[in-house]
Amino acid sequence: MLNHLVIITGMSGSGKSTALNALEDLDYYCVDNLPIKLFEKFLELLSVGSSEISRAALVMDLRDQEFIRLYRESFERASAQFESSLEIVFLDSTDESLVRRFSETRRKHPASSKSVLEGVQLERNLLADLKEMATRVIDTSDMSVHRLKSEIGSIPKDRGLTELQINLISFGFKHGTPKNIDLMLDVRFLSNPHFVQELKQLTGLDSEVQDFLLRDPKTLEFLNRSLDYLSYLIPHYAAEGKKYVSIGIGCTGGQHRSVFISQRLNEELQGRLGEDFSFSIEHQDLPLINA
Repeated sequence: MLNHLVIITGMSGSGKSTALNALEDLDYYCVDNLPIKLFEKFLELLSVGSSEISRAALVMDLRDQEFIRLYRESFERASAQFESSLEIVFLDSTDESLVRRFSETRRKHPASSKSVLEGVQLERNLLADLKEMATRVIDTSDMSVHRLKSEIGSIPKDRGLTELQINLISFGFKHGTPKNIDLMLDVRFLSNPHFVQELKQLTGLDSEVQDFLLRDPKTLEFLNRSLDYLSYLIPHYAAEGKKYVSIGIGCTGGQHRSVFISQRLNEELQGRLGEDFSFSIEHQDLPLINA
């Protein structure tokens, strides 16, 4: 019996094949470019009691000429049938990134035979409503293949109705804010270990930096107030059916304060909220610092 269905869609060149491969590695039954007219028949076959397929992933997009005309009605029926078991993942990217990728592969864009840029812009307009319909949007503009696979691998599998995926991302404002975050906490007001010579080369994962930050009374007050706020807010997000919450924690360079605060929030929230929520943490700019 099918209990988790992932539909991967979005812009051509945004990484849908990579996403499908990542789910196949997680033992999903995967189909690329399934025609929309076969979609409901496919679900019918998987829904019978004798089916041994419990998790499936499909790539569906405008390569199918009937897709734009029929997807909304088909997806709405599937959503009503499978409720919280259905994920619609929309992969997006900037026009510049998509044009560059098509230029590198020298493939034509499926939406236009004239130019790649024209195809990208036309496709973006055609898929605007689908993007709004998606349960998750992932911007792959600056993602490596490995990063995208990791992102897809974090999609909760076989989760209950109340399970919510909470992703905390530390970052440095000088490197740019993360894409697709729901909440942002700015911790640049805390004492900065960067200006302490013996701490400058360390990170928020090191105990010396943690001890330094905890000596600042503002740190504990900020942590307690943030924990109270998030502990109140996150269950309400889950109650309304939200599936993902991304929380960005930013300092100047993404090395000390944001790393420590995100680690501590991750630990404390898990203790407060219990097993109904799934957690992940990412330090966006530590690789830049350690490179």
